[in-house]
Amino acid sequence: MNSLCVFCGSNPGASPAYAEAAARLGRIVAERGMTLVYGGGRVGLMGVVAGAALAAGGRVIGVIPEALATRELAHDGLTELQVVGSMHERKARMSELSDGFLALPGGIGTLEEWFEVWTWSQLGFHPKPCGLLNVAGYYDHLLAFLDHVTAERFLNETHRAMAIVDDDPGLLLDRLAAWRPSRACKWIEAEER
Repeated sequence: MNSLCVFCGSNPGASPAYAEAAARLGRIVAERGMTLVYGGGRVGLMGVVAGAALAAGGRVIGVIPEALATRELAHDGLTELQVVGSMHERKARMSELSDGFLALPGGIGTLEEWFEVWTWSQLGFHPKPCGLLNVAGYYDHLLAFLDHVTAERFLNETHRAMAIVDDDPGLLLDRLAAWRPSRACKWIEAEER
């Protein structure tokens, strides 16, 4: 895995643990020689993860819609900042640039972005791993809900297992790098036909 897309909050959140985890993740991504791809902002956890990766000598690519960039939310110290026309273009470009996806704590935008790439993986639009960094139990309730969705048979167990979760950034990166799609993934089934 040469590049990692990180979705995260444009706010720092209530707990200092969130920013600490974002900084640690940014450093680890840089130390491993990976490119960090993210939403291009300078605020909240977005700014923390990008700043930490840059401070550790890493390569950071931000992708931001013009409407957000012109509000002076764009990070001006990135290796590369790509300004696109819409949120749809942003997500598509971030996906093209990335070998895997990870969500730090964040709000509905973070969740929407992460659920979309996880859905794309399930449907076979890409064979890339999707992880959640469960900082201080932030995603515990979401994970319980996903287990409920699985129990109610709206999500099969193979696809549920595609959501890779850990509370340690280094271990989560290891697990993402080692991930191989199951034969139950629709894109593998399509290739075998």
